[in-house]
Amino acid sequence: MHLLLRTATRIRQLCVTFIALTLWLPSSVFAQTKPLGSGQEAPAVHVPFVGCRSDGMIGPLPAPKGAAVVVQMDASASQRLAYYKAENSPGVLGPRGWYCFGTNGSAVSSLFVATQPIKGMDDLFSSTWGGFTGPAIQVSVIFGDTSGRFEVARFIARLFPAQKAFVQSVIKEELEPASDFPFGPYPKDKLTIRSDEVVEYQTPPNSEGLGTMRGLKKNDNPIDGVVVLQRHDTFDVLHLAVRLPSDIHDLTSHIVKQKERESRASLSEE
Repeated sequence: MHLLLRTATRIRQLCVTFIALTLWLPSSVFAQTKPLGSGQEAPAVHVPFVGCRSDGMIGPLPAPKGAAVVVQMDASASQRLAYYKAENSPGVLGPRGWYCFGTNGSAVSSLFVATQPIKGMDDLFSSTWGGFTGPAIQVSVIFGDTSGRFEVARFIARLFPAQKAFVQSVIKEELEPASDFPFGPYPKDKLTIRSDEVVEYQTPPNSEGLGTMRGLKKNDNPIDGVVVLQRHDTFDVLHLAVRLPSDIHDLTSHIVKQKERESRASLSEE
């Protein structure tokens, strides 16, 4: 019951952030974005909302309905994107016409968007499923005050050395060996540090890295994304991984930047 209440609190936080993003005026949401080269900001435009089925600790849930979502980007990009969202999971931009499915639990809530249908939990957690080997997007919020703390600690060890004490506290529990929490970045990852709590990354083709820590598996294409350290009563981690086909790879930066804007909006509300 304690875990259910804690998960419900997280869910409410995610829902408040999503609703705020659909209603905010451009001056509040988009003032933090960089202007275009011409000196003018990209226009505020709408992208369609796509509801996604989900399953997990609280059982199967139908796809939610929602209004178009306001984003800031050029029209040519927005016309190729939609906003995917499941109940009790983070939302994410993705190419229009893709498939999606969400998972929820006390440790992590995730949304997966891919070019192929995702049947459900049997696809995502079966012993024979090895992860997404083709184009896909995965976004997760991992909760540091539940069993998710082990995964949170692994991200902190890789990216946020100032919070090393959290990692050490998890290691001291002696439930997982210290070797499961290597300190320092993956050798081949390319990192762009945006702040003490936001790190963009690219995992190169055929390499293990931040991009392959969850649902995506390495192949001949890079994986781009962002990791955001979120401070609540403890630490949570938002992890985004994006691998698009080469002909629409230009959409990747829009997907990543939108997730960063949402994270900033969430922090400003607390």
